[in-house]
Amino acid sequence: MSIDADGRAFHLDPRDPTFFADPYPAYAALHAQAPVAFWHEAGCLTVASHPLVERILKSRDFGRVLSQDGSGRPVRGDIPDHLAHFYELENHSLLDLEAPAHTRLRALLTRSFVSRRIEALAPEITSIVEDLIDRFDPSSPVEIVSAFAEPLPVAVIAGLIGVPREDTGHLLRWSHAMVAMYQMGRTPEVEHRANDAAREFRDYLLHVIGEKRRKPTDDLLSGLIEAETDSGKLTEEELVSLVVLLLNAGHEATVHQIGNALAALARQRVPLAPLGEDDALLERTVEEALRFDTPLHLFRRFALRDVEIGDRILKRGEEVALLLAAANHDPAVFPEPARFDAGRARIPHVSFGAGVHFCIGAPLARLELKIAFRGLARRYPKIAPASPPRFRDSYHFRGVERLDVTL
Repeated sequence: MSIDADGRAFHLDPRDPTFFADPYPAYAALHAQAPVAFWHEAGCLTVASHPLVERILKSRDFGRVLSQDGSGRPVRGDIPDHLAHFYELENHSLLDLEAPAHTRLRALLTRSFVSRRIEALAPEITSIVEDLIDRFDPSSPVEIVSAFAEPLPVAVIAGLIGVPREDTGHLLRWSHAMVAMYQMGRTPEVEHRANDAAREFRDYLLHVIGEKRRKPTDDLLSGLIEAETDSGKLTEEELVSLVVLLLNAGHEATVHQIGNALAALARQRVPLAPLGEDDALLERTVEEALRFDTPLHLFRRFALRDVEIGDRILKRGEEVALLLAAANHDPAVFPEPARFDAGRARIPHVSFGAGVHFCIGAPLARLELKIAFRGLARRYPKIAPASPPRFRDSYHFRGVERLDVTL
């Protein structure tokens, strides 16, 4: 990493193994020397300051898309043939919409994604956690990502939405291929895999939706099919894109958060056992884990008009990268940010974003994390790493790729 002497720009290779294994020293350098600076490899201005990141997330001066057709949907120009299926889904994705399209779709989703539906999942999540832990072999190290962190969220979100659990292998494969598109430095191979996955995912969901129309059940997908506001129901394209987003976002980030949290607790020597009996401590630990090593490190916004950021002017149409994980380690907001402290003052982190695009799945993620940590703490309170965690080369999603533990 190299920062210009005036602190207005820096070079940093996100594929550097030293960086993606531990990006926090680089973030600390940004806070000290360049909290608002141009990142050459990202091609845009970046913001590490917590107050500024939070302000931009909430500001109507910034949006996820710049060119719109009046409905809040993106206008992308020419799309390469090898990405046609991928962008067919993206054009209706809640993440890439602004008002009024975003407002309408979010309202329809909220009608089905209500808190009581999430709270009612607790027994089912507990059952999945216990079943996965039952499969551990305590006589040898357990690879906790593949044995626990990965199968738990995908089983939960599949059950919530109403797709067969036996299909989760397909969901994981499609999701991994599509999420790779959001990483820095994607290749043509990544694009082709994502496009194929988008086509297969769409065809699969159209079949499931057809079945739900004929025979509705008590699940989110059936609820979305029936959901309606004054603006009408979801179109078939909107429904497919929304379910793809829920399935992808509903497990990718939680997989990484479980792995990241377990690695952090071990590295910081935080005992697991008390989390099995102290609900207040468990809740604080989950919030600190979300702050300490969140999966989503970077989120981009376009300036919708000329706007001042710190001492910089961002012109309309220019992009800004919000470093969410760096903001969560802002020493001006979180004293000793590199220390895991479940007792620290509850200052809102930005791990779930903020403003109109605040993560609608945040309550589900928190519930899964609490039940997962409680289950592990009660069954195997002395979990310890058998070897250092290995992080995946996937910036700006950060996640443990492999973590072997002894029970």
